[in-house]
Amino acid sequence: MTKIYCRRQHNVMPSHFSRGSKSMAWRVLQALEGLKMVEKDQGGGWKLIPQGQRDLDRIAGQVAAANKKH
Repeated sequence: MTKIYCRRQHNVMPSHFSRGSKSMAWRVLQALEGLKMVEKDQGGGWKLIPQGQRDLDRIAGQVAAANKKH
């Protein structure tokens, strides 16, 4: 996940790969677990539960509709 959300510099300098913050991703996943949207997987990772997927899809649809109005 940190590889996806890495930070790049858009300056004159050439870009160098850097990973995103692991603590930020970990805290987001903990917050989603508190909201019962994800659960810990037996393999040691995180798993999005179906109810959490529905909630996130609904929220994304509302955000897209709000952006379309502006």
